[in-house]
Amino acid sequence: MQLLRLGEPGSERPFVRTGDGTTYELGGLTADIDGGFFAADGIARTAAALAAGELPEADAGHLRVGPPVARPGKVVCIGMNYRRHAEETGAAPPTEPVVFMKAPDVVVGPADDVLIPRGSAATDWEVELGVVIGRTARYLESVEEALDHVAGYVVSNDVSERDLQFRTGQWDKGKSCENFNPLGPALVPASEVPDPQELGLRLWVNGEKKQDSSTKDMIFSVAEIVHHLSQVMVLRPGDLINTGTPEGVALGQPDPKPYLRDGDVIELEIDGLGRQRQTARLA
Repeated sequence: MQLLRLGEPGSERPFVRTGDGTTYELGGLTADIDGGFFAADGIARTAAALAAGELPEADAGHLRVGPPVARPGKVVCIGMNYRRHAEETGAAPPTEPVVFMKAPDVVVGPADDVLIPRGSAATDWEVELGVVIGRTARYLESVEEALDHVAGYVVSNDVSERDLQFRTGQWDKGKSCENFNPLGPALVPASEVPDPQELGLRLWVNGEKKQDSSTKDMIFSVAEIVHHLSQVMVLRPGDLINTGTPEGVALGQPDPKPYLRDGDVIELEIDGLGRQRQTARLA
């Protein structure tokens, strides 16, 4: 099954879609798909309600697709986490996860416009596997228990403004601009993703493939990332982790680098998690 939030920005409602494409209302079970939903075992309750035939079928094809998680408490990002991405940027592979934050309010729907900041000449794309936390993770004792704290997985575009990111060395500046994290279309429960290290991920700009890799190229696995982060912060239900991007970003290409321009169309997908499509627009 897939968890979705559909409706206009700020007015999204919760839904669930089954493998045959049928969409059902979740409003009778939860007000939203958020930290409280995950903390209250919402995914298992949704599956049980589906099996019991308790959810009303919905005609939702005309509704905008919003981000599948409402109001993440925090968005934690991992930099330089793919071997070939580190190579293309000339950076040495990190010996421990590179961690930075992204403002939670930049999370938008998978088809919402990517807004190029005013004066920007270096807005970049990054297809990433998004990890949503389902149980509080605090000082986890082992890597092996980390995936038990994951609610599910989602397609994430960690849009970046490279001049802001690198000019002052303050990465958050280049990561937290308006609409800089399209998310979705759906959250796929962790139980339905057999191995998060065996997922292909791809991105196109104006129909030209730019990124084509697999999560098996990660330097630090999802489990290692969750375990590491739990040692330096408390991960709470509904938090989002962007786990890094593979090679093929504009930053790593020869000059003049093909950064996003007004009207560019970005498409991205991850095996089994769905597909996004955005248009770049001037803010």
